[in-house]
Amino acid sequence: MSAKSKGKILVVGGAGYIGSHAVKELNRQGYETVTFDNLVYGHRDAVKWGAFEEGDMANEARLRELFSSHEIAAVMHFAAYAYVGESVTDPEKYYFNNVAATLNLLKVMRAFGVDKFIFSSTCATYGEPQVVPIPENHPQNPINPYGMSKLMVEKILADYGRAYKLKSIAFRYFNAAGADPEGEIGERHDPETHLIPLVMEAILGGRKLKIFGDDYATEDGTCVRDYIHVVDLARAHILGLEKLLAGGESAVYNLGNGNGYSVKQIIETTEKVTGRKVPYDVAPRREGDPAALIGSAGKAVSELGWKPEFADIERIVETAWNWHGSRVESKV
Repeated sequence: MSAKSKGKILVVGGAGYIGSHAVKELNRQGYETVTFDNLVYGHRDAVKWGAFEEGDMANEARLRELFSSHEIAAVMHFAAYAYVGESVTDPEKYYFNNVAATLNLLKVMRAFGVDKFIFSSTCATYGEPQVVPIPENHPQNPINPYGMSKLMVEKILADYGRAYKLKSIAFRYFNAAGADPEGEIGERHDPETHLIPLVMEAILGGRKLKIFGDDYATEDGTCVRDYIHVVDLARAHILGLEKLLAGGESAVYNLGNGNGYSVKQIIETTEKVTGRKVPYDVAPRREGDPAALIGSAGKAVSELGWKPEFADIERIVETAWNWHGSRVESKV
């Protein structure tokens, strides 16, 4: 019997940006999925594959009903709140959803004997980088409640592994970017805080882009980040899932391309791809923005056989432009 026939993959937060791409890829690879999302930030119309169940991780009775209704083989968790600034001004919201509600999910998983868990973590658990590219054994010193909440769950998973034999894989990723190459789903947050969609909005007639600081110790003075295509992220999660379904051990992996691009380089790339100018202003630095965040993903490559297909920044920007541009055209 194949692993794919032993139950469904529950994707918590599967109506969101990364979760919806994971759901599409899971179904493309022959898995049955159940998306569970409270639709606070997710979009119902982004779940075009598999079953959909509306609900919140904080509601234990709803989770028990969900697990009773579906035979679940493993869980992928994308249901965190992820606005760094908001986590500073409203930490309770982040600790309650990202930590307490996740504990609720793990409790119900244990009750139903589901012992395989794929966790969407973040490079924000590292805090200020001491070395670049950042390896998995880099010290973890988060500088905001968002990063701290993800680190807490990583530590909980390690404890659950020792005490309850839960097998888990946590992916610490860098800047998710781009959109489904077939244009069925893409990136839309409200409010939008990610650079590439904000660049697209500036081109398409929204507000001017704001560059926060151009006096960093980088080549052109703007922050450098590691951009990873959302489909490459989704495929890595499935490789992690396959490892656990085959009896593999718990692990933590960085996901990034190992290349950094500055804010101005992203602007230049977008102008090249679209043939349009990006209007922008320079604003003061934001507190807590490191000059450069670049990840080392060699462990995922060597242990999981992961190979990013969309490593080229032009290709990443192209898929984002196709998605954003088509949505604007469809409204005209």
